[in-house]
Amino acid sequence: MNAGQTCVAPDYLLTTPAVARRLEPLLATAIREFYGADPAASDSYGRIVNDAAFFRLVGLVPAGIGSDAATRYIAPTVLTGVSLDDPVMQGEIFGPILPIVEVSGLDEALRVIRSGPAPLALYAFTSSARARRRIITGTTSGAVAFGVPSAHLSVAGLPFGGVGRSGMGAYHGERGLLTFSHEKAVLAKPLRPDTLRIAYPPFTPRKDAIVRKVLGRLR
Repeated sequence: MNAGQTCVAPDYLLTTPAVARRLEPLLATAIREFYGADPAASDSYGRIVNDAAFFRLVGLVPAGIGSDAATRYIAPTVLTGVSLDDPVMQGEIFGPILPIVEVSGLDEALRVIRSGPAPLALYAFTSSARARRRIITGTTSGAVAFGVPSAHLSVAGLPFGGVGRSGMGAYHGERGLLTFSHEKAVLAKPLRPDTLRIAYPPFTPRKDAIVRKVLGRLR
């Protein structure tokens, strides 16, 4: 979607080695189905937004990956054998590059997710109710979606927003009104009688007892 230039684009993919071997050719097949044998010739495939972004992305992929500086084209790219220390894993990609990071299983996947900043969105492909519960409770993210990436933006009843470095607050529908509106606090106290004198110095044991009693009722 938009050559990966969306804030909710998958930034990397975690999976076991066995699933990675099965997934890699399927991703290549899907790319061909979407954009044909030459994505550069497809009207459905986007270009990188500016030169700075283009050259940053070119620096993240191996030499020989299809690209054209004149049109800011970078081919949809799947990277295999990626480690967490590789440059492509050091920041948000925001481009048509998908690194596959192999993990031993769900436990390690959760540790990897928790080791970095909370993502704006987290996508998991599993039909296991137990795995879904562990993902929801064992990670922090702006949103979690199962079986589909990015689609939660189009569901009107769901709040959209991040947590931590991915942003705070949420909008869409009623939540948007609350987030982007300021609820102004207004308090009016009669000038006479001055019922707050009990809180003024000098502080006496009697005043202290009355204030403690009032505060106790408020609790």
